[in-house]
Amino acid sequence: RQVLAEHKDALSSVHEEFASAERRTKLYHSVTGAMMPRRARRQVLTLCYVTIAAALRPSLKTRPRTRLQAVASKDVEPLLLCKDIEAKVVENDKAILKGLDLEVRPGEVHAIMGPNGSGKSTLSKVLARHPAYEATNGIATLEGEDLLELEAQDAAQKGVFLAFQYPVELPGVGNTDFLRLMLNAKRKANGEAELDPLEFLGVAMEKCKVVEMNPDFLQRNVNEGFSGGEKKRNEILQMAMLEPKLAILDETDSGLDIDALRTISEGINRLKRDDNAFVVITHYQRLLDYVKPDFVHIMRDGKIVKTGGPELALELEAKGYV
Repeated sequence: RQVLAEHKDALSSVHEEFASAERRTKLYHSVTGAMMPRRARRQVLTLCYVTIAAALRPSLKTRPRTRLQAVASKDVEPLLLCKDIEAKVVENDKAILKGLDLEVRPGEVHAIMGPNGSGKSTLSKVLARHPAYEATNGIATLEGEDLLELEAQDAAQKGVFLAFQYPVELPGVGNTDFLRLMLNAKRKANGEAELDPLEFLGVAMEKCKVVEMNPDFLQRNVNEGFSGGEKKRNEILQMAMLEPKLAILDETDSGLDIDALRTISEGINRLKRDDNAFVVITHYQRLLDYVKPDFVHIMRDGKIVKTGGPELALELEAKGYV
């Protein structure tokens, strides 16, 4: 009702246009009825309707006309809001983030690029609440809830997921047990029933299909003896199991050949939804050829210094960080 009230004049104009279009259509039928075959008349009539719709579309502004306009709408509350974040390394008190601002809305993919040492990985670890990094100033909220007050496991249960640049091996820890305990911990925190081993196996098999991972890997220890591509794919499998609201991918493309990169990118794309968001940290355009970003940010000296669309990544590829 509110939308109708706000666009009353536009809708009245559209009604008049369609009334006029209806009169023209009747005239069209009377003139062409005896002049061309029925199939040809249907084709021409379809073309007429398409032309009318295209002409009327600019008069209705109720919906953004591109995905970028849609996701950039200020009417949508940020899923992730970072304001003036400062952070340091706990071990040596070295300041890394120096007043970083970032807004990520549901349905968006943000790529963060920048030279080594600019603070990209530090940002990912601060948001995932890694204990080796401490936020000293600013705010970071997930759906309005203060992230910086949470422990790592609490942030994960709220829907934050971090895919590591260098996934670690866990000798003696079975992949199936690890994934089941991980998923059930989140379900329990959210008041959902835990899955028994048989129920879990059915879910895990389906998720393996999503990320194109051989189910045999479920029987192995976590990342033990895995190739670089297999480790990264196992990270995406974990993400598929948890279905996070905010997925942060820290240089997931590093060390991958083109086939592994394509497979992992396809898995990421299948996991995108209108109610989740991705922050993709990368040095290279090649990942963004497969995972299309809505926004590209350049980080330097602990803060975001430039933001643009996908074309900004191409510019960086051509000119570098100059």
